[in-house]
Amino acid sequence: MNAHDLQHSMARATGEAPGKDRRLYVVLGGLYLAQGIPTYLLLVALPPLLRESGASRTAIGLFSLLMLPLILKFAIAPLVDRYALLSRLGHRRGWVIPTQILVSAGIASMALVTPDQVGWLFGICLCITILSSLQDIATDGYAVRHLTARSRPMGNAIQAGAVALGVIIGGTLALVLFHEIGWRPTILIVAALSLLPLLAAVWMEEPPAATQPQDRPRASLRAFFARPNAWLVLGFAVTYRASEGLVRGMEGPYLIDLGVPVSWIGYLSGSAAASAGLVGAACAALLIRRAGLAATLVLLGLLRSLCFLTFALSAADLWPGFVVAMSASALQTFIRYMELVALYSFFMQASSRDQPGTDFTILSCAELIVYLLGSTLAGVLADAFGYSVLFSGATVISVAGVGLALFLLETLKARSAAFAGSGDEGLRA
Repeated sequence: MNAHDLQHSMARATGEAPGKDRRLYVVLGGLYLAQGIPTYLLLVALPPLLRESGASRTAIGLFSLLMLPLILKFAIAPLVDRYALLSRLGHRRGWVIPTQILVSAGIASMALVTPDQVGWLFGICLCITILSSLQDIATDGYAVRHLTARSRPMGNAIQAGAVALGVIIGGTLALVLFHEIGWRPTILIVAALSLLPLLAAVWMEEPPAATQPQDRPRASLRAFFARPNAWLVLGFAVTYRASEGLVRGMEGPYLIDLGVPVSWIGYLSGSAAASAGLVGAACAALLIRRAGLAATLVLLGLLRSLCFLTFALSAADLWPGFVVAMSASALQTFIRYMELVALYSFFMQASSRDQPGTDFTILSCAELIVYLLGSTLAGVLADAFGYSVLFSGATVISVAGVGLALFLLETLKARSAAFAGSGDEGLRA
């Protein structure tokens, strides 16, 4: 048992753990919210604001390239695990504080240009997403190292809840403020709001980086793949939600084609979705604690498959009516946030304490890449074969993914005893 594990064991024995957990939850909630606000400002609020200001659809489409730092951040994750940016603040706090300050400054600098100056805005936004990716790696690494098996479900529920709040503040609120007070005041308010949650970083428990052990293994991508069970865990990451991009990519257009008003879809995918996410995240934490992580993942995968089947039946006119499709969409949103809690709990459980940011980032990026590939192919498949075939295929892939996930989880469970005895803490069942 290392010093970190001994500290948690002593805390549990003395009854100190619940208070420390609450403090950790506050820290994680603040850090993930500080990260979520700028992300959803750029991905949710900015495209319609640019369009309303006269930007071309081609120019707006280029802003999808802002996803690249979020997809490719696994390549620089080992650097965040190896080195401290400001060693006096501690390893990960030394990354979180300066990067988030620069992110907020970057948002504020958007007020110096107008929404029709697309080139300048794109350059600023690219810098923001790169800095936000660095903060994300450090925050995830901090969460992996400090959350225990008992506190992990609630910690990941807070993470998903912060994502939902980020949608409301960075996306919905920004759009409302823009129409009430204009571009510049809105940007400055969002910049200030993205900085306020960073106050939680004061509570981060990290000694100065200079006091950390110097004999810790060197973080690298190769170290991840060299571990037992690495490919099993990665296989789970790329298959469990492989079907979701196919449905999500065409969900909005399908509802439009059914005659659902755009305002209804905006509400369903905006504040209503975020509210459902807050409730879903809390429900997922309770479900994981009562039923276990593996059972929760399988159950949520099956429920997701039922939503996809409902879309398929609706598209085939076997269960007609836009109410059916909208109900399936609402339920799928609720389930998606629950899945995020369970999935991130699994990723954190499978991450090594030697390079927590690297391992978690590899798994989360793999899952995101598959999702984006599905979203990209969704339109092509819908044009070629129709919505019914697309949603039916997604249902089959989803069910197969659940079956494969169950097999992988059982395989990991069977290997867990031997793996625990190997002395490596990461990539365990």
